[in-house]
Amino acid sequence: MTKGGGSALNDASPALLLPAAFWYLRHGETDWNTRDLSQGNVDVPLNPHGLEQAKAAAELLRGRGIATIVASPLSRARVTAEIAAEAIGRPVRIEDDLHEVRYGVQEGKPMQPWFPDWIAGTFTPEGAETFAELRARAVAAINRCLAQPRPLLVVGHGAFFRALRAAMGLAPNVRLPNATPLLCEPGDPQWSLTPAA
Repeated sequence: MTKGGGSALNDASPALLLPAAFWYLRHGETDWNTRDLSQGNVDVPLNPHGLEQAKAAAELLRGRGIATIVASPLSRARVTAEIAAEAIGRPVRIEDDLHEVRYGVQEGKPMQPWFPDWIAGTFTPEGAETFAELRARAVAAINRCLAQPRPLLVVGHGAFFRALRAAMGLAPNVRLPNATPLLCEPGDPQWSLTPAA
């Protein structure tokens, strides 16, 4: 695993995602999202707009045959998942390793200018996970979730999904909008991401 000054994107033996399709839903909006603050593992709740976004996402996921819903333990993802679960008619299972990245001393602070360097693996805030560590945790968590009955819905976080993008062979530093359900499908050399419509 790459530490501090190495490149997370050039890790010699990155973990591989199982080649199985799944749905991914980032949580609805929080007040910290609107202020571009790094939430990390601070348990910031959904704001009213985020709750409405979660309800709209739930409607997009209704009728898609989802068999299993797994979510991060942080309330912004858990509540988003619970709203989706009500529409889908499945319970929510909590997977602790779906939690957002630990940003260390940067939690609660603006995302810029350090964030791109963290993704590139050239800077890691004190007390934070490296991007390579997040990628390894994210892949292991998704692979465990994929052992559950499918189709699978994973409800998680933005930086967590950036790590999954890297594992999918996609450019990692692309923001996934709040409460946008994506169908993630394996491909060679990279995965495809299709928004629900």
